[in-house]
Amino acid sequence: MVRMSTTRPYHHGDLRAALLTGAERTLREKGAGALSLRELAREVGVSHAAPGRHFKDKQALLDALALDGYERLTRILAAADRPALPLEPRMTELGRAYLGFAIDNPELLELMFTRKHRPESFALLAAAVERSLGSLNQLIAEAQERGEIIQGDPDRLNLVAAASLHGTAALVASGALEAEAALAGIAESIHHLLYGLSPR
Repeated sequence: MVRMSTTRPYHHGDLRAALLTGAERTLREKGAGALSLRELAREVGVSHAAPGRHFKDKQALLDALALDGYERLTRILAAADRPALPLEPRMTELGRAYLGFAIDNPELLELMFTRKHRPESFALLAAAVERSLGSLNQLIAEAQERGEIIQGDPDRLNLVAAASLHGTAALVASGALEAEAALAGIAESIHHLLYGLSPR
């Protein structure tokens, strides 16, 4: 009797994309610690060595997931941006888009902001961060030129805005704040961010 191999050849689609999809599913359901290239190969139906053609090791896979997350965030922010709007509603739309991404992808967002990346991934990830979040720096710099925002380093001002949004996302992820309440309050949050809490 001829024994059939239990490993199914992968003849459809894009193996790299399939591995990333499976890895993100595991990240969501079990966390980064549960990720295994061998287990992903089994799920996809390829030999345990096949993922090595795309990812040198588990950290390379995690870095690729983080990079994919930044690319998706870039597309989401670009789609939400309305340059013709006045500053406050424009920032509100961008803030809502960022918060929506963070609420939908808490595990991925945490991975994106971790510092445990391979040295060879730093340049790619830094460029991805600049593409996704650098547009907010540009928005702030332009608003400064129009006198709508105080003068100062746009990077530092953007850090204040990012910390506010990221902090709200962290409260949602921890269960301290309902996602619906966070999204419903984004306009007020942006208003307070732009005008401060001091009485006028």
